[in-house]
Amino acid sequence: MRIDLVVAAYIVHDNKVLLIHHKKFDKWIPPGGHIDENEIPDDALKREIKEELNLEIEIMRQNNLPNEGNIERQLANPFYVNVHNVGDHNHCCFFYLCKPKSTEIKIKENEVINYDWFLLEDLKQERVPADVRNIGNMALKLYDSLSGNL
Repeated sequence: MRIDLVVAAYIVHDNKVLLIHHKKFDKWIPPGGHIDENEIPDDALKREIKEELNLEIEIMRQNNLPNEGNIERQLANPFYVNVHNVGDHNHCCFFYLCKPKSTEIKIKENEVINYDWFLLEDLKQERVPADVRNIGNMALKLYDSLSGNL
């Protein structure tokens, strides 16, 4: 079975995580998309979020070493990675924790039906798939720990 490399953003603002109602999948999921050939995952994530939501994001990083030796650029670590089925193929998805640079969103209507911000307790709603709920819970807790809000 074919496996595509994809990225997804759990964007956190005011203790809420942003999810989109994806048109093709008809599910509430985090925004993201395919990594193009010769594209760096961080760049793919920023491009996809800009395309789908017209939103600039900051990818939260846990590592910060000097660019020494052969290092040209440091990338953010995904906080979670999985392989999931999307019908006729699988996605190997790298999930990143992000912050929005603003909260002004303009959805790309041919890909996104709607968007919403979900508090931790809102993720329990029936419209949120179990895997999205579980990863969203992990994202919100990690955001709190990285932000010093515990």
